[in-house]
Amino acid sequence: MAARLFAMKAVRHGPCVATVMPSTTSFRDLEVWQESMTLVEEIYELSKSFPREELFGLTSQLRKAAVSIPSNIGEGARRKRRRVTLNHYDIALGSQGEVEVQLEVAKRLGFCSSSDYARLQERVERVGKMLNGLITSVQPGEPWNWCLFALGVL
Repeated sequence: MAARLFAMKAVRHGPCVATVMPSTTSFRDLEVWQESMTLVEEIYELSKSFPREELFGLTSQLRKAAVSIPSNIGEGARRKRRRVTLNHYDIALGSQGEVEVQLEVAKRLGFCSSSDYARLQERVERVGKMLNGLITSVQPGEPWNWCLFALGVL
């Protein structure tokens, strides 16, 4: 599901060949970004029905965590250094975990129906799998790490 999302290119520097991320592809082309934006829309719609006293509690936390996912994907995709890019994708994955837990809290407190929970939980899991795939696709191969450091890519 989360295959190559950006076309990588090989760069030769002396005896090293490194794979680097292009800077011309938009993060909007990433399926995981699109899916996470749909998740944000669904979280906002669901949380409209949360109790008013949760406005600065669970409602706010859930919305912030959901928005953090595509925000960090977008920011990471714009970064030039692979290590920084991976850090943002990792933060997005952490936010995905937050959304998963906060949805569970909403379900247990009776703020959402079982069907809404199941539908959103499925999307949250899909986003998590896609993020893991994206992270894997951006991570450098072990044998070339020293070259990537030497080139300043990592």
